Amino acid sequence: MEENMMLTTVEDTVEYHLFLIPDESKDPGKHREILEKYIERIMTQFAPMLAPYIWQNQPFNLRYKPGKGGVPAHMYGMTKFGDNIEDEWFIVYLIKEITKEFPELVARIEDNDGEFLLIEAADFLPKWLDPDNSANRVFFHHGELCIIPVPRKSETVSWLPTTPPTIPQALNIISTHPEKVLASESIRAAVNRRIRGYPEKIQASLHRAHCFLPAGIAVVLKQRPRLVAAAVQAFYLRDPIDLRACRVFKTFLPETQIMTSVTFTKCLYAQLIQQRFVPDRRSGYRLPPPSHPQYRAHELGMKLAHGFEILCSKCSPHFSNSKKSLVTTSPLWASFLESLKKNDYFKGLIEGSAQYRERLEMAKNYFQLSVDRPESSLAMSPGEEILTMLQTVTFDIEELKKEDANLPPEDDDQWLELSPDQLDQLLQKAAGTKESQPISKKEEEQNYELTQVTDSMKAFISKVSTHKGAELPREPSEAPITFDADSFLNYFDKILGPKAQESDSDDLDEEDFEYLDSDDDLDLKMQEPGEEASLKGTLDDLKSYMAQMDQELAHTSMGKSFTTKKQMDPSSKTTSNNSDEEDSGAGDSVMAPVDVDLNLVSNILESYSSQAGLAGPVSNLLQSMGVQLPDNSDHRATIESTNAEPMDTESHTGPCSTTKGGIRTVW
Repeated sequence: MEENMMLTTVEDTVEYHLFLIPDESKDPGKHREILEKYIERIMTQFAPMLAPYIWQNQPFNLRYKPGKGGVPAHMYGMTKFGDNIEDEWFIVYLIKEITKEFPELVARIEDNDGEFLLIEAADFLPKWLDPDNSANRVFFHHGELCIIPVPRKSETVSWLPTTPPTIPQALNIISTHPEKVLASESIRAAVNRRIRGYPEKIQASLHRAHCFLPAGIAVVLKQRPRLVAAAVQAFYLRDPIDLRACRVFKTFLPETQIMTSVTFTKCLYAQLIQQRFVPDRRSGYRLPPPSHPQYRAHELGMKLAHGFEILCSKCSPHFSNSKKSLVTTSPLWASFLESLKKNDYFKGLIEGSAQYRERLEMAKNYFQLSVDRPESSLAMSPGEEILTMLQTVTFDIEELKKEDANLPPEDDDQWLELSPDQLDQLLQKAAGTKESQPISKKEEEQNYELTQVTDSMKAFISKVSTHKGAELPREPSEAPITFDADSFLNYFDKILGPKAQESDSDDLDEEDFEYLDSDDDLDLKMQEPGEEASLKGTLDDLKSYMAQMDQELAHTSMGKSFTTKKQMDPSSKTTSNNSDEEDSGAGDSVMAPVDVDLNLVSNILESYSSQAGLAGPVSNLLQSMGVQLPDNSDHRATIESTNAEPMDTESHTGPCSTTKGGIRTVW
């Protein structure tokens, strides 16, 4: 539908739209002028955060987008974030803050996965919300997440459309009923938890390292720190054709190498450091032995030099910067610079000082990329930008070498290594679960309650499941499963008849249904009274068939594979040594019921043990339900458990115990 906003289809790309409300009908030219003024105000106000930011691929940007297909004219931007997902969530933070600073704006944001904000808050979404009806419902307004609801079947709300709203309808609803479209506290908390820490988090995402690289690259990075991203990507995504340019370096000769400090994002640093690469002998780049104290700096510098050389090799041989637009010639630059001064962008620095010129250069770069983006034919590629700087900037290699002694210390890269406990903490933090106090493994095994496993599994089985998947109960100890007796009885009345609740307790055991969840109302009608007799007969026949099947299966390998509960009456003890033939011949013999809990835990622990510490179905399922099994510390039991026979409980009259997966189970 043209009236609905289309989802992005480019991989690893996020799109954002900002609408002005009230969007009264105005002259298109005047309306465009108003929106462009907003773009200038937004980009100027957030320049202190955006100007020094190092983007993985493309920066945050806004431009005017004319109305089309029922979508009004608005401010639009698109950013390819690539492998650095933090760029996408930083943009979410920016959009949230923009709507907070400019209350008359309403924004929506989506990526190639669709409504990724809803994906982040999937555990807390209302049941009616799914991908089929979520179009044009999720917005930011006044710095808060809003979700336009659907009218319930039992009520009619004049201002809520029964179908997914169009953009004009959504803007009108948000402007007239802002308090009624506010997302629930749990949904907003899930999104806010993901963007918590900005803007301070920007500095935490950077990594500074020493690099031994050509002097020309050091000068370029000093004035254009963001170009490190393009160089890392060029090296990271290199192909054999790219490496042809690196057989003999033409731009960045190895003889000019100096030691300098380079600022990466953690994503870029990880991409560069994890790549194994041996330079071509003809390139002139040589690495010291790995035991050398500066081996890491030489390796990083060599890789960066290859990335910069690849970028420059892609420029046209007849490249000329005369046709490229200069920042200072743009009619918007003067007003943009004046706005920066009013917003204290230069922090009181003296005009003409080194730090002032550095921030000014950063502002020009930011203006060219995000505010006044030229036509594609006039825009400079990273390689052309590098060559232009090398032609216009003069530097003295000897002076640069003298700065080696004053380099700032490089950051520790221990964050690249994660222990299993640290990984568990990160997963728990991402899932929003509470972090438990650190305890020893011995205490963890001794204090572990296996009833939590059975409770969680019963809760999972009783949850609603459809062809779209099953619902996972979260933290069953804190959120007990509710049971609606009336809805349950109505459901069985429809299937078994109005008197089904009067059947034997063995058939409708109360404990079998204590975990049933009634999240959805079961609006079922009662059966006709005339059908009661036939349904009662059908129920009796079904009971008879089930009893016969139990008798037949009891003495097969299938029946013997389950652990049963011991009969506690004296007669069961005197008949416990009877042969299988005598048991099968007794038509009225009492069958010992299967111990469901013991069989469940035994099989779960055996499956968990067979995973050998790796991810598997048991650990993944229990982890998703908030259940964490202790580590398997009994390696011998782990090996034996794979060939172990089912637990023999026939010789025990009281609690039985077993060890599976390093966990001692007592019943």
